[in-house]
Parts: sequence; structure tokens; C-alpha cells
Amino acid sequence: MNPEEQTFRNWHLATTEFECKLSDFDWALMRLYEAFTRFVFATGSTTVSADLKVPEHIILHVVRMHERPKTSATIARLMNRDDIPNIQYSLRKLEAAGLVVKRRDKASRQFIYAVTSVGEELTERYAKVRSDVLLDRLKTVEGLEEKLEKMAQGMALLTAFYDDAARDSSILDISSAS
Repeated sequence: MNPEEQTFRNWHLATTEFECKLSDFDWALMRLYEAFTRFVFATGSTTVSADLKVPEHIILHVVRMHERPKTSATIARLMNRDDIPNIQYSLRKLEAAGLVVKRRDKASRQFIYAVTSVGEELTERYAKVRSDVLLDRLKTVEGLEEKLEKMAQGMALLTAFYDDAARDSSILDISSAS
């Protein structure tokens, strides 16, 4: 083992080979998330004049997904979020910007959100910029479609493990941890 690897293994989150691999994944995931949010913000900023943050850009695309209106709870579920009040705040910002419309569903009597024609135009422009600046780059990677499919499946599996571990962590008594 080279000294550089040994130093890394002495890190409090990576004391075994498995922990090293998991920590490498955690760091890669954090870097991917940060790069993704920078991309969403930069791309979204080129397509809309409203002061939208990354969550609003993402929620707008989720509302438009499958061209069907959605409740705030459905949006939260699709995004694996449990902060519905924050999602509702973002939806109000999108509504104020004229990008989504809120209405009461006659069947369920719940409020649902749909993309307006302005929101649809914005998401189309976003898709075009995304295609021009990201998808064309990704097409140069050999076998990427299959890799993306496998990564998405792996990340879905890991999401379940992380969610389960988060539930377990939330009931730990931190006062007894010494």
C-alpha cells in the first residue's frame, strides 16, 4: 500500500477499503450535485428573466413532466423531498412569475399545478440550451447510454439505503453517544 492511500484510510470516514469506496462515492456524488446545480442555474438563467433559484428551475421541469398537472405532494415525492412548505413556496414564486398556474382539481379537490404557455416556452428553451451545451458533449462518450442506465439503477438502490439509514439515524439518542 502506498503512503498516500494509507493517509486516506486514516480519515475518520474511510478506515477500511469499503469505507474508502463509499467515501469516494459520497464525494463524487457531492461534486456531481454541485456541478448539476451550477448547470441548472446557469442554463435556467439564460432562459428566464425572473429571479429563480435552482429549486424553482427543477420544480418547473417536474411540474411539466409527462405534461400532467401535479400536487405539491406529488412533486415532493418525485423529487424525494419531504419539505412540502418549501416546495409550496417555490410554486408560489413560479406562479407569481407566470410560469405555473394553480387550480383545484375537481376529482380530488386538491390544488394542482400546471405549466403555463410561458412556462412551457421557457422549459423548451432550457431543453434546447441543454441539448446544445451538454448533450452534444455527452454523445462523445463511448457507451454512455448504457452507463447512464446502470448508474441510474445503482443510484435508485443507494437512495433507498440512504433513506433507510436516515430514518434509523433520526431515532438515535445523540445524548448517549460518547
